[in-house]
Amino acid sequence: MGLGSGASRSLNFGAGPAKLPTEVLEEVQDEVLSYLSSGMSLMEMSHRSKEYAKINKDAQDAVRELLNVPSNYKILFIQGGGTGAFAAIALNLINRTGTADYCVTGTWSEKAAKEAAKYGEVNLAFPKPKKLGNVPKQSTWILNPNASYVYYCANETVDGVQFHYIPETNGVPLVTDMSSSIMTENFDVSKFGCIFGGAQKNIGPSGVTVVIIREDLLGNPMKICPTVFDFTYVDKEKSIHNTPATFSVYVMEKVFRWIKKNGGVSEMEKHALAKSHLLYSAIENSNDFYSCPIEKAYRSRMNIPFRVGGVNGNEQLEDIFLKESEKIKMYQLKGHRSVGGMRASLYNAVTYEEVEILVNFMKEFQDKYENYK
Repeated sequence: MGLGSGASRSLNFGAGPAKLPTEVLEEVQDEVLSYLSSGMSLMEMSHRSKEYAKINKDAQDAVRELLNVPSNYKILFIQGGGTGAFAAIALNLINRTGTADYCVTGTWSEKAAKEAAKYGEVNLAFPKPKKLGNVPKQSTWILNPNASYVYYCANETVDGVQFHYIPETNGVPLVTDMSSSIMTENFDVSKFGCIFGGAQKNIGPSGVTVVIIREDLLGNPMKICPTVFDFTYVDKEKSIHNTPATFSVYVMEKVFRWIKKNGGVSEMEKHALAKSHLLYSAIENSNDFYSCPIEKAYRSRMNIPFRVGGVNGNEQLEDIFLKESEKIKMYQLKGHRSVGGMRASLYNAVTYEEVEILVNFMKEFQDKYENYK
């Protein structure tokens, strides 16, 4: 279950940039001054060098292998993070009919919809829920059969809401933001027109975004689409049109090898289920000292929001919780500023043993402060 303990390091439950595998960081540390005995850091090498070209190709090949990506899909690396991809998706895909359907289930899908509205007509598949914490049943969705695509966020990092199924769009290309769930579960890539994910949660450091796009969707960007966001051109140039985030891709390729070494995506999925079950069980069995606002059917395996000191939380007690957790080198448990409370992110590099330490701390904290007023 461990996948490397990293016992001497802090326990990092941050939502992103997030924890990287200790084994990968140690390998990077060994190579940072001289990559492949070159006497130069990879950070100092030309992006046109044969060394970087191999890293770039190996990383793309790894995505294809780990996710079983069909041959009629292209794998691209772009910059700009998920926010850049919000614009890039619309700039590349909305041109076919000028309209797109968006499923707003949290902070990031809402931001994506607002960005896309700059470039075409955005229809909401369902009204934004008054209280974010679930996904409306698909039978209630109103989808436009002439939409250029249907968009959803597979896992909302801020709100802790996750789709545990792939929506049916009846032939309309399906687009998803998998920034916080990519490489954590198996899924059928062929059900999607386009998938993207920022690296800084499960697969690498910030600076690079992976795009997987079906090749028939290339070739029709808006005229105003910047070259660096033009998926057709990025594919033609093998993601090296301009200077890419070479160091980020280099580390990401190592993370892919780490995933493969540790059993691939299937094993990552088993760990995700075990870790999230452990933490949710601790919350559920706390007699409401801890509470999670998300409906059980839609709870995220990656980002678990919870309150301390009752269903609505006790902010003073939550401050104490954070201070005492940091005393034992447990960091980045504070919830997003728009939500409050706590949030534990359980990405691939977070071990089961680390989640056990968090759960044990929570039980001890409850014993100490259960009668706190």
